[in-house]
Amino acid sequence: MTSPVARAQQALAPTDLDGWLIYDFQGLNPHARRVLDIPPNVFLTRRFFVYVPREGQAVVLHNHIEGGNWRKITEGWGAELRPFGSHAELDAALKQVVAGKRLAMEYSPSGAVPYVSRVDAGTLERVQAAGAAEILSSADLLQSFLKWTPEDLAAHERAVAVLMKAKDDAFALMHERLQAGQPVTEVEVQSLIMRQIREAGMQAGHDVNVSFGVNAADSHYEPTPEQHATLQAGECVLIDLWAQEEGRPFGDVTWVGYAGQPSAEYLDAWQAVSRARDTSLGLLQERYAQDGWGKLQGWELDRAGREAMGAGWEPYFLHRTGHDLGVQIHGAGANLDDYETRDTRTLTEGLAVTIEPGTYPAAKGFGIRSEVNVYLSPAGPRMTTHLQREPFVLGGAESWAEVRRRGYGEE
Repeated sequence: MTSPVARAQQALAPTDLDGWLIYDFQGLNPHARRVLDIPPNVFLTRRFFVYVPREGQAVVLHNHIEGGNWRKITEGWGAELRPFGSHAELDAALKQVVAGKRLAMEYSPSGAVPYVSRVDAGTLERVQAAGAAEILSSADLLQSFLKWTPEDLAAHERAVAVLMKAKDDAFALMHERLQAGQPVTEVEVQSLIMRQIREAGMQAGHDVNVSFGVNAADSHYEPTPEQHATLQAGECVLIDLWAQEEGRPFGDVTWVGYAGQPSAEYLDAWQAVSRARDTSLGLLQERYAQDGWGKLQGWELDRAGREAMGAGWEPYFLHRTGHDLGVQIHGAGANLDDYETRDTRTLTEGLAVTIEPGTYPAAKGFGIRSEVNVYLSPAGPRMTTHLQREPFVLGGAESWAEVRRRGYGEE
């Protein structure tokens, strides 16, 4: 099994950094335990620094009280352990390690990417005072520790299959209820989806989003038994649903429909959202074909989709275009974001992202989002979910099979 030091050096190899300084104190930097593969049951109460040079022996600076734990943690690392007691001893040891070095740390200039910005300002000042030549962000180094295994990809695809069926069954229920002139509520549809997720042995973390009418303009709306809506003719439907096998990456999709024939305004907004989605997808494919992985940055896909949406609907596009998809639904890798943050991390082979532009003009009584999942495979971007071509038109004379066919764009 490859040691954490060896894996960190593999990540450092193509860079011009001297090394990576990994710091933590009582969980302030959760990336430290992930990168160093420190088990959660290992009790550490004092701050520590682990310096991994691009080449050569790693150095662990740890409080002497916790020497026994560090000897266990570092078995197989080939690292040098340097204990310290007083703060003066720490500063002296730190100077020996970092003086004159260009280092990566879990830092983001101006806190631009908060997923990475985990080392406090005082500790950065301490490292600078010890003589570090330059401190740079470890943002892209971290992504190499998030890559999916083949088992992760297979589990994600199983989750996607469950979500696709649950989503179709949910829209079929609404279509048939409307045809029969019978009521259907957000919580009924939500319950159907959650039941299928549980019966598949999967979990969602919390109940999925089913939104009717103006509720769809709240991008994180969740109906409850105490507060929910009944679907009315002339209202939109938005379903955002997600699931995972425990410990494996999520699937996460959003599809939309309309009770009756959609208004011209709704369809114009749909075209804007789908255009933004397809533009971001197209740029991802184009840039991979041109450069491979390692150059395209997350913010670029957000900016391209946002510009493609157009001035009429982009002002209501109130979130980033997509997020890293992992064991946490909003993972720690690069997001497609030039709105909430300017995410300059590169899209990295072996990870996955969502592409999910939306527009939420609450005053117009609707919201729209279209979401797909894309695995960044060694052979290029691979969409693991279906792509919605048209909103489902619910409650009309057509059979559900025909409504579904149109929504999927099938001939």
